[in-house]
Amino acid sequence: MRPTLLLLHGFPHDRTLWDVNTAALNKAADVVTVDLLGFGTNRTNAHVNTMEELAHDVHRTISERGLHRIVLCGLSMGGYVAMAFIERWPYLAQGLILCNTRSAADNEEAKAAREATAVDATEKGMAVIARGMLPKVLCAITRREKPEVVAQMEALMSRQDPKGVAAASRGMAQRPDRTHVLKGFNVPSLVITGAEDELMPLPASQAMVDALPRAELVVLPAAGHLSNVEAPDAFNAAVLNYLRALE
Repeated sequence: MRPTLLLLHGFPHDRTLWDVNTAALNKAADVVTVDLLGFGTNRTNAHVNTMEELAHDVHRTISERGLHRIVLCGLSMGGYVAMAFIERWPYLAQGLILCNTRSAADNEEAKAAREATAVDATEKGMAVIARGMLPKVLCAITRREKPEVVAQMEALMSRQDPKGVAAASRGMAQRPDRTHVLKGFNVPSLVITGAEDELMPLPASQAMVDALPRAELVVLPAAGHLSNVEAPDAFNAAVLNYLRALE
């Protein structure tokens, strides 16, 4: 039976982040993409949206679609949501793929930066946020050799709703350490990161692999924080290999 693969995008993106991956991944799974709460068409007026609230919104969506067992694949913020999801509903997860993310909580410096991002989003607008984030989420190789990816990601971030972005940024700052959740998740798992990811350095990925009872680590060369769009062929291959082994 083909697994159902639920793709959870990063910050500040929407479901279209996965457009470059869905056709390939459909070869081994029924692929479902969603706009997380506050992004894309899934608008919010909240001041704070916690990762638990985003996970509850995902649960509501899959319940409405009649999905009972899923493989969760979350990138960056999507990884935070995936970990919040398996803490509450571990029995619904047939598998887990964590991409360019971490299980640890933010330190005080990171929390302050999240609040600054929230304020900038609402006061300066998303175009400013997008321009500031591009060098952080796309590695130098991508920025130099793939201008079309740079343009696509800038447009994707720029069109997000400032309220939703601010609410999620504050919610990410409040998330707890979920390393203990991973330690208790005895399901085949995959951790993917980019060799050039400066936001989530390799030790963050290794820590999750060490915590998970049954996990494999894949490091993609010439990719930064948005590994799925920076190295889509290698990303897709890693996920397909995992899905086929899962079947």
